[in-house]
Amino acid sequence: MPKPKTLIILMLLLLLAALSFITYRFNRGTQEKVYDEAEAPGGASVKRGVKPEPDAEAVVLEVESGGVSYGRVVIELYPNVAPQMVARFKRLVQEGFYNGTTFHRVNPRAGVVQGGDPNSKDEDPSNDGLGGSTYEDVPAEFSDIPFDRGIVGAARAQDINSANSQFYITLRRVPQWDTQYTVFGKVIDGMSNADAIAGAPKRPENPESPAEKIVIKRATLEPRASFK
Repeated sequence: MPKPKTLIILMLLLLLAALSFITYRFNRGTQEKVYDEAEAPGGASVKRGVKPEPDAEAVVLEVESGGVSYGRVVIELYPNVAPQMVARFKRLVQEGFYNGTTFHRVNPRAGVVQGGDPNSKDEDPSNDGLGGSTYEDVPAEFSDIPFDRGIVGAARAQDINSANSQFYITLRRVPQWDTQYTVFGKVIDGMSNADAIAGAPKRPENPESPAEKIVIKRATLEPRASFK
């Protein structure tokens, strides 16, 4: 027959095991509400375990250069992941903000094409990448969605809460950007066109700047259901 001290130890071990199981079940049940500040810059929270849910509307970018079409790039949006950035992007599209802006940064080695700067409408490429809309900046909305091929992220300055109008499309897996930038959408049609944009000739003085403007002729909102 076990001694009283041994029984107490066994009871404590059983209690600890039960508490561990309860904690595990609780964490699984609330996975979508877990935030972790350890891995994001500036102590920003990271939304974890949330499955992206596409918005009812997608953004269609019609792109051209020198009168030659690059085709369209279709982006589905994730308001349950980054509601503020999605709302900003849709608002600017509705206002025609992106019409006439360019993909001012194209770098296949870095795995990115970037656009959305109103400065890119002028003839001075040196100020491209420095502009934004007249609206206030959007705070960071980091998540654990990986920056795989086709992910659309919010471009920002060093300040994590400085996203505004600029966005970028990842051409390949870029793990160093995970939990560092806001993911708010994904290209669902036209990634081959994004690849073509990235492969455009560059300026000799700037290997990321296209030699000829690659223009977003028109950006529109279309029903997401219209695309597979």
